[in-house]
Amino acid sequence: MEIRALGGQGLEVGAEGLGLMGMSAHYGATDDTESLATIDRALELGATLLDTAEGYGPFRNEQLLGRALSGRRDAAVVATKTGVEFTDDGAFRGHNGTPDYIRRSADRSLRHLGTDHIDLYYLHRVDPAVPVEESVGAMAELVEAGKVRHIGLCEVSPATITRAHGVHPLTAVQTEYSLFERGIEHDGVLDTLRELGIGLVAYSPLGRGFLSGAITSPDDFAADDFRRTDPRFQGENFRRNLAVVDQVRRLAAEKGVTPSQLALAWTLQQGAVPIPGTKRRRYLEENVAATAVTISAAERAAIDAVAPHGVASGDRYAPELMASLNG
Repeated sequence: MEIRALGGQGLEVGAEGLGLMGMSAHYGATDDTESLATIDRALELGATLLDTAEGYGPFRNEQLLGRALSGRRDAAVVATKTGVEFTDDGAFRGHNGTPDYIRRSADRSLRHLGTDHIDLYYLHRVDPAVPVEESVGAMAELVEAGKVRHIGLCEVSPATITRAHGVHPLTAVQTEYSLFERGIEHDGVLDTLRELGIGLVAYSPLGRGFLSGAITSPDDFAADDFRRTDPRFQGENFRRNLAVVDQVRRLAAEKGVTPSQLALAWTLQQGAVPIPGTKRRRYLEENVAATAVTISAAERAAIDAVAPHGVASGDRYAPELMASLNG
């Protein structure tokens, strides 16, 4: 797999990474044995950017990654996140971007990961009660202490990116970006990242599985799968979104690739590092194969025609979660 520079601060990663959240939370039943084998295979294939967060579980996902990297820490680029507060016993407390919490949660993440440094440390969500300059200042102190190598933000506005970057250079911004979610092309985020030389990490590049073409009914989800409450998987929204997926599936078939591979190849062509989440090796291998798929100008135009900005029906999160975006 091609190695890419992520941002302008010297961090290099495989062109495609792996999102680990579903291995421990939010997407139904988990299987640590298969998850560990999937992480092994990701590293074998060059998908070095492994994305977790203290809130995934909480803590179980970081601990799982720590087990996977035992004895070979340098094989991976470890990304984790702070700013959403949990007590040590896993109770959710809300946003907390205070310097004190950031320092404490970083030390806790290091323990759970079994490492002495985090390669890429994100502010998971901006705390509206704390100026982003204070939060990023604390993250910069962690860089100076050697506990963190690079820092980034998640789901933020252009103004916040600029303010934060003025405190300490950002290596990456992580946000949702896919054929279903192209908002950053129109709200100034993508332009700001390019102007400042900050990398883009695209989470949910398959539209939470929609763009895989494998989802036919929300009733297929496990009872504890959060997509049961996702507006894009509800009622008329689901029907309309499935019609878009049918068009993506048609274009993929004409090209001789899977819908997932077409969607990921498009995201890669935009200059993003996608981190599709999966907990199974067979889907990982399918996803990684997208790094060898090229898209012509004509194919790009056909994709844009069926999946333009705003094509998805429904908000991408339930209302209470939408309120935490674009800090």
